[in-house]
Amino acid sequence: MDVEETSSLPLPDAFLDFLNQHDLDPSIYTATDSIPRYIRIKPGYEDLLEEIESDIRCKLERVCWLPNFYHLQPDVRIASSKAYQEGKMYGIDAASGAAVTALDIAVGDHVLDLCAAPGAKLCMMLDILGSSGSVTGVDIAKHRLAACRTMLQKYSLGDHCRLFVADGTSFSLLPVRVHSGTPLQNENADEFASGEKSEVYREWKSRRPWKERKKEAIAREKGVSKLFSPTQEPELIFYGRYSGVVGMRKNELYQKMPISEVLQLGYDKVLVDAECTHDGSIKHVQKFEQWGWTTFQRRVLDAERTDDLTVLQLQLLTNGFRLLKVGGVLVYSTCSLTFAQNEDVVERFLSENTSAELLEITAAKNWPCKSGRIQKTLRFDPLTSCTSGLFVAKFTKLVI
Repeated sequence: MDVEETSSLPLPDAFLDFLNQHDLDPSIYTATDSIPRYIRIKPGYEDLLEEIESDIRCKLERVCWLPNFYHLQPDVRIASSKAYQEGKMYGIDAASGAAVTALDIAVGDHVLDLCAAPGAKLCMMLDILGSSGSVTGVDIAKHRLAACRTMLQKYSLGDHCRLFVADGTSFSLLPVRVHSGTPLQNENADEFASGEKSEVYREWKSRRPWKERKKEAIAREKGVSKLFSPTQEPELIFYGRYSGVVGMRKNELYQKMPISEVLQLGYDKVLVDAECTHDGSIKHVQKFEQWGWTTFQRRVLDAERTDDLTVLQLQLLTNGFRLLKVGGVLVYSTCSLTFAQNEDVVERFLSENTSAELLEITAAKNWPCKSGRIQKTLRFDPLTSCTSGLFVAKFTKLVI
């Protein structure tokens, strides 16, 4: 992919100091207008490529190193197009697609997306699985996870998915391993709707029960925070017909499993795309031109917040790995380019988890990225990759 033009963001001195402290090259941020927009066309719709191009009035260029991905000029709007509105394509950066590809998702896998919002990677996982396995999406912000739910419905990808509002550092529910084409049945399944107490979950409906809607209305009136409280149990806000939830009782779904069970019945694949400073995302940095660099300094450059984030990132990675079955694969990623939020977190995690082993990302042989400071880790950046910045590390769990 040729980079035809570049322009520089007017980076404030505080950010330049931040880049210098973290040994990051400011020239990364010169490619602001040359980073293309990426989309993924859903499997089964690639034969309609010419029709989609006519719809958006733009030529789509295939991303040769990533199946089903295409790039187009960054100023092209797709939201009003028929193909987008009908759920034939969705926007997702190629680097994010690479992180999902690194999981090597196979037919029948049960996958955990521990930081699921805003949902594009979740959709890609479900696209790959097709009519098998399951994906469990977790996020601490209910309003962001509700946006994921909307995406699943728009793209008709929800049958094998369940969504929990929960703290990713403590989430502990395992996948429900049932035959992918058969929802669980229970003789009392039609008697209950909400799944509360010992009631039975029946098929999820977009119009929620009156009791649940009233509870949310009361919470809004009281100004209850949209963020999940660590003292709450995970809140199930969506489940598909074949996610294993239909026909279960709540006490069965929320049953705590001993570690010996997790080793055998945990998730086959786990993605921990952790919260970070987003300093590797040019689009995110550009937003602060409108929001103001003072806000940027508070959200990105504040040393205390960065220290808190690295603690959070290690906790997310540790818990995601705890829920991984023996022989499974976990991918850790962030859109930060700092060593502190990437290699340093990986090094500490490996020192504390003797059953964890870094894996080579075999799919990356033709990817336009660099090696990280630690062997087998990878880094995408705008200049090298013509994508958003992203760090990727792949682990497996050994028998100890």
